[in-house]
Amino acid sequence: MGQSSDGRAAEGVYNGKIGVSSTMHSDPAWLYLDLLKKSVLGELYSENEVRILYLKSCLAGQESFDQGVFLDVRRKRGALYEEYMRLRETGINYGRTIGNLGFQHTMIGRRRLENIEFCLSEVLAKNVPGDCMECGVWRGGAVIFMRGYLAAHGIEDRIVWVADSFQGVPKPSQEEDAGLDLSAERYPMLAIDLETVRDLFQRYGLLDDRVRFLAGWFKDTLPTAPIEKLALLRLDGDLFESTRDALEALYDRVSPGGFILIDDYGCLPQCRLAVTAFRERRAIAEPIQEVDWTGAFWRKQR
Repeated sequence: MGQSSDGRAAEGVYNGKIGVSSTMHSDPAWLYLDLLKKSVLGELYSENEVRILYLKSCLAGQESFDQGVFLDVRRKRGALYEEYMRLRETGINYGRTIGNLGFQHTMIGRRRLENIEFCLSEVLAKNVPGDCMECGVWRGGAVIFMRGYLAAHGIEDRIVWVADSFQGVPKPSQEEDAGLDLSAERYPMLAIDLETVRDLFQRYGLLDDRVRFLAGWFKDTLPTAPIEKLALLRLDGDLFESTRDALEALYDRVSPGGFILIDDYGCLPQCRLAVTAFRERRAIAEPIQEVDWTGAFWRKQR
């Protein structure tokens, strides 16, 4: 296991350490992508997240406003600040922090974001044909990073597909999803509309004709989506039903050598069950590799 001088894993071996921010680089593309990662993760302005939580506690009467705390919240509320910085590394945990998701542009954490970077670097190095796609995008930070990566490397012949209901997670309708209600009625912070995601692409300077949006439930939009080949397919649908529907509709379009990334494989049994059932039914033998406490992926061989 090793890394090349540009931060990519040597010989296509995934080591979970793609872009180490503490290392100085002079390559403009690397510097842009490192800054893009920090931006979508909310690392650049993490103090403001803690300021908002502090002000919420003041408004709720839990503590009195102190100008000194507000101005120097990183030191005055050090434990809370460190917690938010850890979330930038590991991603949001539904069980603990869903009520305070914050205003970063992705909740997946640095390790899963750099897993996307690794997979894209392999796609380009091995010239794997096809587009890139995320199913379930929230505010769009992860798929924005995909488009930014292609732009940084001058890739103009691949589409980035952005698939989401843009009205939150559907209510559970399958037996396997019983008890997992992440719908907008219960968790409105998960329901990000299309206009918000498009605007974020625009603000990053990455909204062009190589970004295509598929709005609607996966069962309705994915089977007939005008996609021929995919080199990278990332699934973040949470539910058994959403994960199953995406795999059924899109797996056969993933090119040999392409990647399937699963966001909720470790933290949501419903998602894991859908992946396991699909792989068993299709006799998929490629090993699943862990990215962090919840993310996983495999590379399609045939």
